Amino acid sequence: MARPFFTYMLRCADGSYYVGHTDDVERRIAQHASGPSSGYTETRLPVQLAWFEEFPTREEAKAAEAQVRNWSRKKKEALIDGNIDELKQAARKDWDPYRRRRAE
Repeated sequence: MARPFFTYMLRCADGSYYVGHTDDVERRIAQHASGPSSGYTETRLPVQLAWFEEFPTREEAKAAEAQVRNWSRKKKEALIDGNIDELKQAARKDWDPYRRRRAE
């Protein structure tokens, strides 16, 4: 059986979120926590795992990473909390300001 892949989200010490993918969540978090050469999280330690999901292929994990990385903070927090209703609400675009500008 093929090894699974994971998309994960870390909560950094400065309150920001880091999203990545890996085939070994524990090893990858340890790499982030070690500091040097861990990139974005290097200056935002300590980090803690906020969310992860398993995928059957690397491609699916990378696609999920790309999608979640571009989400608003509100959507990321709804995902972390497992609040599907709030996640759906955060996904809705408020078109009123655009419509008002177009009407002028």
